[in-house]
Amino acid sequence: MTAREEELIARELLANQDLIDVCLKEHRWAEVAALLRYVRRDVPHELASTDPALYRTLRSQITRFYINGGAVFSLERLEALAAEESVQRSNS
Repeated sequence: MTAREEELIARELLANQDLIDVCLKEHRWAEVAALLRYVRRDVPHELASTDPALYRTLRSQITRFYINGGAVFSLERLEALAAEESVQRSNS
Protein backbone atom coordinates (compact mmCIF):
# COMPACT_ATOMS: atom_id res chain seq x y z
CA MET A 1 0.00 0.00 0.00
CA THR A 2 1.41 3.38 -0.99
CA ALA A 3 1.61 6.35 1.38
CA ARG A 4 -1.18 8.09 -0.55
CA GLU A 5 -3.43 5.01 -0.33
CA GLU A 6 -2.80 4.85 3.42
CA GLU A 7 -3.69 8.52 3.79
CA LEU A 8 -6.92 8.10 1.84
CA ILE A 9 -7.91 5.05 3.87
CA ALA A 10 -7.11 6.83 7.14
CA ARG A 11 -9.07 9.92 6.17
CA GLU A 12 -12.04 7.80 5.13
CA LEU A 13 -11.98 5.94 8.46
CA LEU A 14 -11.67 9.19 10.38
CA ALA A 15 -14.61 10.70 8.50
CA ASN A 16 -16.80 7.64 9.13
CA GLN A 17 -15.52 6.08 12.32
CA ASP A 18 -18.17 3.36 12.31
CA LEU A 19 -16.13 1.80 9.49
CA ILE A 20 -13.35 1.07 11.99
CA ASP A 21 -15.56 -1.59 13.58
CA VAL A 22 -16.26 -3.06 10.14
CA CYS A 23 -12.53 -3.23 9.40
CA LEU A 24 -11.86 -4.96 12.70
CA LYS A 25 -14.70 -7.44 12.19
CA GLU A 26 -13.46 -8.24 8.67
CA HIS A 27 -9.83 -8.52 9.83
CA ARG A 28 -8.69 -5.63 7.63
CA TRP A 29 -5.75 -5.05 9.94
CA ALA A 30 -3.63 -3.15 7.42
CA GLU A 31 -6.32 -0.49 7.07
CA VAL A 32 -6.63 0.04 10.81
CA ALA A 33 -2.83 0.14 11.09
CA ALA A 34 -2.77 2.82 8.36
CA LEU A 35 -5.28 4.82 10.38
CA LEU A 36 -3.16 4.58 13.52
CA ARG A 37 -0.01 5.67 11.69
CA TYR A 38 -1.86 8.67 10.26
CA VAL A 39 -3.34 9.64 13.63
CA ARG A 40 0.03 9.35 15.37
CA ARG A 41 1.68 11.61 12.79
CA ASP A 42 -1.13 14.13 13.44
CA VAL A 43 -2.34 16.79 11.05
CA PRO A 44 0.47 18.78 9.41
CA HIS A 45 0.54 22.22 11.02
CA GLU A 46 1.18 23.82 7.62
CA LEU A 47 -2.35 22.79 6.67
CA ALA A 48 -3.69 25.34 9.17
CA SER A 49 -2.38 28.07 6.86
CA THR A 50 -3.04 26.46 3.50
CA ASP A 51 -6.46 24.89 4.18
CA PRO A 52 -7.82 25.92 7.59
CA ALA A 53 -11.18 24.20 7.11
CA LEU A 54 -9.56 20.84 6.34
CA TYR A 55 -7.17 21.31 9.25
CA ARG A 56 -10.06 21.91 11.68
CA THR A 57 -11.99 18.95 10.28
CA LEU A 58 -9.07 16.53 10.61
CA ARG A 59 -8.19 17.79 14.10
CA SER A 60 -11.80 17.30 15.17
CA GLN A 61 -11.92 13.79 13.69
CA ILE A 62 -8.67 12.77 15.39
CA THR A 63 -9.91 14.13 18.70
CA ARG A 64 -13.16 12.17 18.32
CA PHE A 65 -11.12 9.05 17.47
CA TYR A 66 -9.23 9.36 20.76
CA ILE A 67 -12.37 10.20 22.76
CA ASN A 68 -13.99 7.05 21.35
CA GLY A 69 -11.12 4.92 22.66
CA GLY A 70 -8.65 4.98 19.78
CA ALA A 71 -5.71 5.06 22.17
CA VAL A 72 -6.25 1.40 23.10
CA PHE A 73 -5.06 0.11 19.72
CA SER A 74 -1.55 -1.29 19.44
CA LEU A 75 0.07 -0.38 16.14
CA GLU A 76 2.68 -3.09 16.58
CA ARG A 77 0.01 -5.77 17.11
CA LEU A 78 -2.06 -4.59 14.15
CA GLU A 79 1.01 -4.63 11.90
CA ALA A 80 1.82 -8.17 13.07
CA LEU A 81 -1.75 -9.28 12.36
CA ALA A 82 -1.62 -7.65 8.92
CA ALA A 83 1.64 -9.45 8.14
CA GLU A 84 0.17 -12.79 9.25
CA GLU A 85 -2.91 -12.19 7.13
CA SER A 86 -0.73 -11.36 4.13
CA VAL A 87 1.27 -14.57 4.55
CA GLN A 88 -1.90 -16.64 4.85
CA ARG A 89 -3.30 -15.09 1.68
CA SER A 90 -0.11 -15.78 -0.25
CA ASN A 91 -0.11 -19.41 0.92
CA SER A 92 -3.71 -19.97 -0.20
